[in-house]
Amino acid sequence: MHKQAQLIYILPNLFTAASIFSGIVSIIEAIHGNLTTAAWLILLALLFDGLDGRIARLTGTSSRFGVEFDSLADIVSFGVAPALLLYLFTGENYGKFGILVSALYVIFGAIRLARFNISSAKSDPNVFIGLPIPTAALFIAMWVVLLQNYAFDALRLPLLIATLLLSLLMVSNVRYPSFKKVQLDKPMVFKTMIVLLLCASLLYLFSSEGFALIVTLYTLYGPLRAMKTLNERRPKFKR
Repeated sequence: MHKQAQLIYILPNLFTAASIFSGIVSIIEAIHGNLTTAAWLILLALLFDGLDGRIARLTGTSSRFGVEFDSLADIVSFGVAPALLLYLFTGENYGKFGILVSALYVIFGAIRLARFNISSAKSDPNVFIGLPIPTAALFIAMWVVLLQNYAFDALRLPLLIATLLLSLLMVSNVRYPSFKKVQLDKPMVFKTMIVLLLCASLLYLFSSEGFALIVTLYTLYGPLRAMKTLNERRPKFKR
């Protein structure tokens, strides 16, 4: 029984290891020129990354080691892998600027993870401070797939600039919903299931377009919400 209790602590870390493996394979595929495959492997790494934390919480096997291991996995799968994907897709065409954008993305992503680790115990679990690095990675990956599918070469430079803005959002104080502890009333469970099934069906039919749209809307939500909050707090002068 004691051995079984010890073995269950390994389970979440296996999913973290799978996330790293997906990130490494993504890097190798990108180097070999298979950029679309590399992008989808980043999404696979994101799925594994989402499972490890949830399994740890469900089984009560969360640990400091698991938190640190997860952060190291994130910097590989959501830092280095998308940065290399972006550079090979478009960055190398813009010389030092392309190198700088990829480098800053990884550096700011590492800062985002370090800040998250030291503040997660004090912060609201329903809110992320700064854009999460997996979201930024998915943004890059899905837009690379989308631009390749439709040959939108004119948007390659805007994607580089957008990545620079993503890097700044990661280290900003802009708030994003985390969806970690979403609680639904019983009447809403059925409706939510129907909506999720419809969304999954659309993602099956229009995978790259759907994921790109979702991650872009989520990314824009933070700055738009911050602007709305600032506007509401601004003192209004009566004429």
